[in-house]
Amino acid sequence: MQRLLWLLLLIGVLLFFMTSCQSNDDTNSSSQNNSEKPSDEEDVTANQEYEKLPKTPLQKLDQGEQVVALQYFLEQLGYSFSNQGNYNEQVTWAITDFQIQQEDLLVSGIYDEDTKQKIEEVIQSEKTYKPGKGLPAPTEPAFTDAGTEVISNPYDQLVLVNKDFSLPADYIPDDLVIPNVPFPFTEDIPKKYMRQAAADALEELFADAQEEGLELYAQSGYRSYDRQDTIFAANAAENGEKHANKYSARPGESEHQTGLAMDITSPEVNFSLETEFGETKEGKWVKENATNYGFIIRFPEGKEEITKYQFEPWHLRYVGQKAAEEIMNQNITLEEYLEK
Repeated sequence: MQRLLWLLLLIGVLLFFMTSCQSNDDTNSSSQNNSEKPSDEEDVTANQEYEKLPKTPLQKLDQGEQVVALQYFLEQLGYSFSNQGNYNEQVTWAITDFQIQQEDLLVSGIYDEDTKQKIEEVIQSEKTYKPGKGLPAPTEPAFTDAGTEVISNPYDQLVLVNKDFSLPADYIPDDLVIPNVPFPFTEDIPKKYMRQAAADALEELFADAQEEGLELYAQSGYRSYDRQDTIFAANAAENGEKHANKYSARPGESEHQTGLAMDITSPEVNFSLETEFGETKEGKWVKENATNYGFIIRFPEGKEEITKYQFEPWHLRYVGQKAAEEIMNQNITLEEYLEK
């Protein structure tokens, strides 16, 4: 009897041990599976990561997850990108091309609320969309006879135009308008015009300056390639090409052709374009406040070695408020800003 009791006790212990081991194995297996496979909640989060386009405006030089999300939706339209998370020339081209293909969008290469809504509409419509139909994808760069690289995306609001980068000879902005600001002349001539976004911003700048009791006048905006060719040829004939190129741009190398620049002046300097304008109350106010309207002093004093042009306190260039603030607050040029 005593042996039987010991035998039953031993069997009970063995059964308890086997059951305990099996339970631990199940627990470890479950724990391992849970660590390898995300929970249902994590799965949902991952699937919803790029469910919607970014709400924040984005532009060249921006980086991060918002840019990745934008690229994701642009890829749904057929675009492809070699660098994820960087709003570079590829993304700028894609946004520009998309904007050109829409009838009611301002073309800037910048992702904004209007562009966001249009991308959503095109994706939801499931209609055939062809990347590059508005603006052909960049290929091998072309060069002018003077050796400057021809810009492939002249519509870019942050386009860099200087002695190294030239606009195409046939580029004429599609959205040129006359800003509602004072001019020292009455003729309806091309130099009154600017691109729409720049013209709107100039109107705001002039209106606020007037409230401050200042007298600003717009002197020279858009200038065609052919007009610049005539101006440069005349200056070169009088002073020699090398000397002329210190203060006058070769055709294609002038920001005025972008439609994003405006030379401004005041009665205090007899409506002329002189460095003395920078010492007037109007010139000082513009330098202090231009960023609030998306403008920069394109050729600042002390930066001649970079811009290759003399100090021009009268030459305003529209780049948008974000870029303008970063450029002016850091006391850098557009060249330095885009090299970052």
